[in-house]
Amino acid sequence: MTRPLRRPGLAKWLADSNDVTQMFLAAGQIPDLINMAGGLPDPETWPVSDLSRLATRAITEHSGEALAYGPIEGLAGLRDAIATRFSAPGLRLGRENVLITTGGMQALDLIGKVLIDQGGLIAAQSPAYLGALDAWKPRSPTYRPMRVEAADFDPTAALRDAQFGYVVPNFSNPTGRLVGVEDRRAFVAAAEATGTWLVEDDPYGTLYYDGAPLPRMLTLSGRDEPVYDGPIIYLGTLSKELAPGFRIGWVIAAPDMIRALVSAKQGSDMCTSGLCQRIAQDAFAAGLTERILPQVLGLYRSRRDALCAAMNRHLDGLFSWEIPTGGMFVWATALNPALDTDVLLREALAHKVCVTPSSVFDPEGRDRRSIRINFTLNAPDKLEEGARRLAQATRAALGAA
Repeated sequence: MTRPLRRPGLAKWLADSNDVTQMFLAAGQIPDLINMAGGLPDPETWPVSDLSRLATRAITEHSGEALAYGPIEGLAGLRDAIATRFSAPGLRLGRENVLITTGGMQALDLIGKVLIDQGGLIAAQSPAYLGALDAWKPRSPTYRPMRVEAADFDPTAALRDAQFGYVVPNFSNPTGRLVGVEDRRAFVAAAEATGTWLVEDDPYGTLYYDGAPLPRMLTLSGRDEPVYDGPIIYLGTLSKELAPGFRIGWVIAAPDMIRALVSAKQGSDMCTSGLCQRIAQDAFAAGLTERILPQVLGLYRSRRDALCAAMNRHLDGLFSWEIPTGGMFVWATALNPALDTDVLLREALAHKVCVTPSSVFDPEGRDRRSIRINFTLNAPDKLEEGARRLAQATRAALGAA
């Protein structure tokens, strides 16, 4: 019998991958488990009947755009709508500034393809979004952590010599922190002074529960040019505004950056779903996202309050945290330094509750003191029970330490 030939090994970067994202996306299939790990919108917020009508219209009235291969850059009408939506005094955006992507994650992947040399340096807000770290892992980058809240933080020094900077200024994933206006101005000035691209990832920019929205760094970088040509690469998505299943995201940037990303997208998926793009275009035209936003904000604000109240009842003395003014997460840090939140995750699952440990948001995996807790998916009674189970799991993990 002929022995099979030995196959070449898998790519080396896979040995350093994590399974946390798969775990919390699959957690919903575990009976009676309360999933507070993922950044998941509540299906109750999806405007199903409106989307059904828009889908029917897209197929019956715009079948050429909806069902055929489309332009790599995205449908012209949707790109125009996004350019109009994000233009502001001093910031002139045109179609050439916009690329439609298959969700925000594809935008991160494309940025990695066009900006990261193997082993290159990224200046990233720390802790950093897990999805971004996953998207860039195949290029084995090194990271310079940017702790924006530190008193001695210097954005110019942080961005200097980096291949790009990465910031989630509106209710950062995972910490829920809001970057202030002066820090945003300082970031823009630093990008201009150093010549470093600055990625502004903004999936939560509409989810302000307290106070008025702050200006985007993209807006602050506008210089009233005929077409925007600044250093900000702005990422947006419909996943938190409409529904995540559409997988519609966008990049707004200088035209030369858009052209580079188009070249990378050509070898990725060739084009984003025309049907989903057409629905998104018509949803913008109908003002659908603006119409449903008050309901979404009201629901999520009440759930934030419910989670934080439940944490006060069950987790006081075990963790410290701040109440976020928007977004989807509470970041809690263990008061006892002996608590390893990777160990806590296993205990939490045994107690039928799921949260995300801080190690996956640290490129080096060293931070094992905190957890990210989502409040948007579950109703108040489940948030209460989830906090109670988490307290039991924490005490069990500390008892085993």
